[in-house]
Amino acid sequence: MAGTYKLIEIVGTSPVSFAEAVKSAVAEASATVRHMEWFEVVSQRGRIVDGAVAEFQVTIKIGFKIER
Repeated sequence: MAGTYKLIEIVGTSPVSFAEAVKSAVAEASATVRHMEWFEVVSQRGRIVDGAVAEFQVTIKIGFKIER
């Protein structure tokens, strides 16, 4: 894992679960970010509508290797 890495912070959402929100965020980021190697969950929260959980939200940091 030697090298230089950059971190980005993004928010993923899902109506299903926190895990699905993470998967959604990583999948979306993979469309434009290469060499992703790890993620860290920074925070979790959700949205409530009419007294019920409507959405799971996670803020994650993604680490990726800088190209040379």
